[in-house]
Amino acid sequence: MTDSTGLKQQLRTDLTTAMKARDKVRSGTLRMVLTAISEAEVSGTASHELSDQQVLDVVIKEAKKRREAEEAFAQADRPELAEKERAEAAVLADYLPQPLTAEQITALVAEAIASTGAAELGPKGMGKVMGVVTPQTKGKADGGAVAAEVRRQLAG
Repeated sequence: MTDSTGLKQQLRTDLTTAMKARDKVRSGTLRMVLTAISEAEVSGTASHELSDQQVLDVVIKEAKKRREAEEAFAQADRPELAEKERAEAAVLADYLPQPLTAEQITALVAEAIASTGAAELGPKGMGKVMGVVTPQTKGKADGGAVAAEVRRQLAG
């Protein structure tokens, strides 16, 4: 087993700082993410240290859970719970990669369509293009928005 990875170590350091500052939201959120990382490390047949990318994947997944919970609470007219989820999502946003702009997504999709030759396939080329674009946009853009852009460009 290697020593702690960079992102995981950063999360631990920030947790200590948040605890010293008595920042309940930040420390609680970071604790929850570190627990999710630990669970991912011991899941499966053998425990293993997660790579920085795998740690980032856990943070992305936790951030997505917060967004979905916030929407659910907002629809259920529970603003105080939605606000709690929003605050936790804001903490996690500090550890996520910079989100892609709509222009960047459009450019990535156009590039992927050109490189896969999916333009001739039309909508049937969706899977090919998504296979190329998804690794490039993971954690940086909403999958639904990316898929919508692929559909739009393939239809055109």
